[in-house]
Amino acid sequence: MMAKLILSIALVVTMVFAALPTHADSETGDVARGEYLVHVAGCITCHTMKDSKGPMLAGGRAIHSPYGDFYSSNITPDKETGIGDWSDADFVRALRHGKSPEKKTYYPAFPYAAYTHMRYQDMLDIKAYIFSTPPVRKENRDHNIRFPFSWRFTIQPWRWLFFSPGEEKSVPATQTLEARGRYIVEVLGHCGECHTPRNMVGGLKRGRPLAGTRYGPGGRSVPNITPDRETGIGNWSSGDFLFFFKTGLKPDGDDIQGDMREVVEGGLRHLNEADMRATAAYLKSLPAVRNAVRSVKKATAEPAYDEW
Repeated sequence: MMAKLILSIALVVTMVFAALPTHADSETGDVARGEYLVHVAGCITCHTMKDSKGPMLAGGRAIHSPYGDFYSSNITPDKETGIGDWSDADFVRALRHGKSPEKKTYYPAFPYAAYTHMRYQDMLDIKAYIFSTPPVRKENRDHNIRFPFSWRFTIQPWRWLFFSPGEEKSVPATQTLEARGRYIVEVLGHCGECHTPRNMVGGLKRGRPLAGTRYGPGGRSVPNITPDRETGIGNWSSGDFLFFFKTGLKPDGDDIQGDMREVVEGGLRHLNEADMRATAAYLKSLPAVRNAVRSVKKATAEPAYDEW
């Protein structure tokens, strides 16, 4: 009798453990939701050649900076030149810690400093969508970075000063409009990577979030998007924001060009109305920072920063 009881318990325990996921790849992502998040996170814009002249997500797009030229990588599910061999754990490590499956540290031109705070399920959903797209065989292009930044170990001091990995567990779902907007602006949309000025070693000036900079991508100026009424967007109504997200037209009728036009076309206009309103609510809630950004025509020869 006792032997039968022990055997029954052992059988139940075996069945329970067999039903549990054994590794990260047992978890699933939502492809449809992942497609939405890929647009919000700007993956297509950065990982596709400018003006869609290359295959979607196959990389090769140049990201010009004062430190040199970075080239986005192939993130299609091609097993040889893309990320087709990546596990869920590999994908999460890249977003959360800025490291490759081989533990190589990525340059922060890949905005993992923002993505690190992404919810775990959102990461899995993004991976599910990417892995549903056609694989493209395309070798990655080497970065063309100035010395000494071409030495990859120089990233470590930057990480020590400016990078803190997000929580491994999922961030709770946002409950308020502004909280959802903050998640879109600061994490998924990583708006601060372009709109926040940097110091002399490339760290974001946290005291002036989204206040604009003269030294944006390609050496072009990036505007102040805080609610300052004179130098920012403090006079924009919620309707102005929604119209801008959908069309790229400012309240004065001027339309945006360049990289921001692609951000609108590839990202902002895909937001559902609830997320558009959440984004607007968060931007309007920020402290106003007065900063009249001066324009520059091209990238400087030396690493540039905003001297305030």
